[in-house]
Amino acid sequence: MSRTNPRFVGGTATEDYRPGADGGAAGGRGRADSALTRRRVSQIVLYALLIIGALIALLPMLWMLSASFMPTGEASRYPPHFFPSRITFTHYGELFTRLNLGRYLFNSALIAFVVTSVSLVINSMAGYAFAKLRFRGRDRAFRILSLGLVLPVQVAMLPLFLLMKNLHLINTYWGVIIPGMASIFGIFLIRQYALSIPDDMLDAARIDGASELRIYWSVVVPGILPILATLAIWTFLATWNDFMWPLIVLSDEAHYTLSGEHVMDTELMMAGSVLTVIPVLVVFLFLQRYYIQGVMAGSVKG
Repeated sequence: MSRTNPRFVGGTATEDYRPGADGGAAGGRGRADSALTRRRVSQIVLYALLIIGALIALLPMLWMLSASFMPTGEASRYPPHFFPSRITFTHYGELFTRLNLGRYLFNSALIAFVVTSVSLVINSMAGYAFAKLRFRGRDRAFRILSLGLVLPVQVAMLPLFLLMKNLHLINTYWGVIIPGMASIFGIFLIRQYALSIPDDMLDAARIDGASELRIYWSVVVPGILPILATLAIWTFLATWNDFMWPLIVLSDEAHYTLSGEHVMDTELMMAGSVLTVIPVLVVFLFLQRYYIQGVMAGSVKG
């Protein structure tokens, strides 16, 4: 029954009747509840699809981990087994005794760490220079440099090998490290991101007497942390997974990386793959935290 307002007509209290007052409010609440229900259902469906997609993406890695604990030959049986009939750690022991995986892990980690660290410095400096420093021929040089993005990597391998040979760097760590210390893609990525840094901020630092190196370290680097984290992940993964160039340059087994060793034993190969993936996951998870912090810091910057 709807609410009414009492009025006195002729000394008698009467009530005005307004149809639909409570019905309209109830209808509004019903529409709001219906919209909220639809939104919750859509979120549940979205989360369910994301979880299913994540499980599908993780399934090969879970099988790789499971196969590494299987006895020899069990991973190749048909129909395939997802879980090992019995767990064995024999393959992990053979990796370090028969295949000398510890040395290959050290070589790959050393090369990937040095290449990633040095390339971040060189690429960020070059990208900042192309974005914000004014010098003659800057734009023309950047356009010419960008043309290298369309060239396949394999085209440069022969002249690069001859250069390393003339420098007497064949079969050395530096023969693998030096070609990766700077990349056209890294310079391009940093340059595009550094364009968003306000010129007024850089001019204010110069007026205060800061040197270009101080401006780069104190102003530019904090502003490009998100793209630096992204470039670090990309560079580390590319260097860690590189197969062709270390195979060409390195001939001494003591310098081999993880990509230079192959075996026919499926379970042994899966065990090696597990140990190869672990450093990549650790680096990714570590840099992901700093990437998110950099994005949040950049979002509140004026």
